[in-house]
Amino acid sequence: MRVLAFAALVSWICAGSAVGFEIEEQVIYPVQSPSETLRIISTADRSAFEPLINAFQADYPTISVEYTITGTSDLMKAIQDEGAVFDLAISSAMDLQTKLANDGFAQSYGAADVSELPEWASWRDQLFAFTQEPAVMVVSDAHFPQGDAPRTRAALIATLRENPDRFQGLVGTYDVRRSGFGYLMATQDSRNSEAFWRLMEVMGRLDAKLYCCSGEMIQDVASGKLALAYNVLGSYAAAQQQLLDGFHIIELEDYVSVMLRTALIPSNAENIDPARQFIDFLLRLNQRPDLVAASGLPAIDSDRFQNNTALRPVRFGPGLLVFLDQMRRSRFLSNWQSSLVQE
Repeated sequence: MRVLAFAALVSWICAGSAVGFEIEEQVIYPVQSPSETLRIISTADRSAFEPLINAFQADYPTISVEYTITGTSDLMKAIQDEGAVFDLAISSAMDLQTKLANDGFAQSYGAADVSELPEWASWRDQLFAFTQEPAVMVVSDAHFPQGDAPRTRAALIATLRENPDRFQGLVGTYDVRRSGFGYLMATQDSRNSEAFWRLMEVMGRLDAKLYCCSGEMIQDVASGKLALAYNVLGSYAAAQQQLLDGFHIIELEDYVSVMLRTALIPSNAENIDPARQFIDFLLRLNQRPDLVAASGLPAIDSDRFQNNTALRPVRFGPGLLVFLDQMRRSRFLSNWQSSLVQE
């Protein structure tokens, strides 16, 4: 299949005006006799999502796909603030997706087959989850031989606090001011455990390194530049294990926040039918172990939650909007910065 990649701006994104949101990559997946074009804006890396696009086009060989990759906050900005025209918005930031739907920026698709999904995997016929991805800790083999890494947040806090020379400048986590996914995981942590703020304070004293993206954290852990990275997206870490040595993945035993990657059809979408067909395709991901393996994106599997009670899916609903309130967000970021960022 012929693939065209673009680094520059494409006029169809925001006709007649400059694009303000940051574009990481743009790719066109053409077909020989296109009848329609599906325009997707997504936070998923190309390496993860390309197998899904190729499989979708095998089922629908007349639909070309234009795939734009951006960050979680920029996706929100594109849809809400700039009115950029896309047919699907796919993001790992459940709170921002929920806000888009709640504020009228998503269309309903009542015909979507959600019968195979648990009740917590869709919302209002507008948000549809198709993956479940844990936030994990990634640790360096050089700093933590197998079996030596802490397994709970309390143990992690104790390890870092008791060994400042060992971990000074060698701990990484998300910069929640820049990352929508990082902000979501941090706010969930603050709701789930009082240990979160103690952990942030300890990391701050160790001059923690702050990142926009999971991929960079994983690479720095694998190379030994970091001893550990906290709240890394587990699907990306598992995928990188196929390419990189030097690190292992820890699902902390006290609890694991599980993000649901979601798709919505923006209110100004132009190509509705292919967007709906792609949602139907995504909702069948749990029937395609070949695509799960190729993409590294874990499909919805409610049995896994029954077998591991430490797993906690982030739930849709008004509770996700609490920390998006301007005053609440400002207060949270101020507390986070005071704890973690050493001036």
